[in-house]
Amino acid sequence: MQLAQFPRLRFAHLPTPLEPLENLTKSLGGPKLYIKRDDCTGLAIGGNKTRKLEFLVADAISQGADTIVTTGGIQSNHVRQTAAAAAKAGLKCELVLARTVAWGTDEYETTGNIQLDRLLGANVHVFPGGENRLAAMDTIADRVKLRGGKAYVVPSGGSTAVGALGYVNCAMELTQQADDQGIRIDYLVHATGSAGTQGGLVAGMHTINSQIKVIGVDIDADPDYVENHVKRLAGETCSKMGISAPDDSAIIVESGYAGQAYGIPTEGMVAAVERLAREEGILLDPVYTGKAMAGLIDMVEKGRFDKDANVVFLHTGGSPGLFAYRDAFEK
Repeated sequence: MQLAQFPRLRFAHLPTPLEPLENLTKSLGGPKLYIKRDDCTGLAIGGNKTRKLEFLVADAISQGADTIVTTGGIQSNHVRQTAAAAAKAGLKCELVLARTVAWGTDEYETTGNIQLDRLLGANVHVFPGGENRLAAMDTIADRVKLRGGKAYVVPSGGSTAVGALGYVNCAMELTQQADDQGIRIDYLVHATGSAGTQGGLVAGMHTINSQIKVIGVDIDADPDYVENHVKRLAGETCSKMGISAPDDSAIIVESGYAGQAYGIPTEGMVAAVERLAREEGILLDPVYTGKAMAGLIDMVEKGRFDKDANVVFLHTGGSPGLFAYRDAFEK
């Protein structure tokens, strides 16, 4: 299956590094841990959405769009990368942001990702948490049409079959890197929420008949919803590529690490962020990768993986969010 059949722009610095986590591996006593650095994709501080946006923005341009409309929370990493991709492609960008996280610090709505959204030239529209964001995006798309433009609406996380192609590509990239480095990867662990990353990875591993088990750590505090969303997106992505859907057994979503709600800090997240910073010099984020790393560390400590296994953690980015959660890390 050739991804070249689908329109694509080149935003990301690829391949992203695959590196050993030697200090964390030693402190945990095995298994052998690695990190896939999709925080290094390069577009406006990087992150996993850049891979998706290579296909989404290309699809928008192929349809004659001049404006990208998307949505997310106040500190959305997806929104920040979408604003950057639109700027890079010469498109206008309209952002529908919702107050969906009950984190009431002053920094939350002024620093981090939302500060970068504005710096990147996007029009930012902030709504209450209960706002129907799909309806709000449709309203903005209608305004674009009235001024003679054409909008391309991207759902939260860029999680469509088009966007998921970016992580089909990542699955292929990772397996090639592992082959080049002589590494047999047994597990790939990452944060899962809007499901496009995991759906694409599962579809990608299925496409190349890889035996790597993809484990998504739920960060939404709603694992059943996430699991069903991953199944749907993996199936739609495979259908888009003209292949059969993966078995349901390929969909693994780990619960218990999200805390009380999306975006609300947990003790495990804080400990994981601080640990990786101090042991490996790598910055995670408080919403996604911090909770996913807390999950990985806990799974290792509980003996989930054999000591001789090779486990890769996919770093999906998000470090700008640290500035909006300063209070969570102050003792």
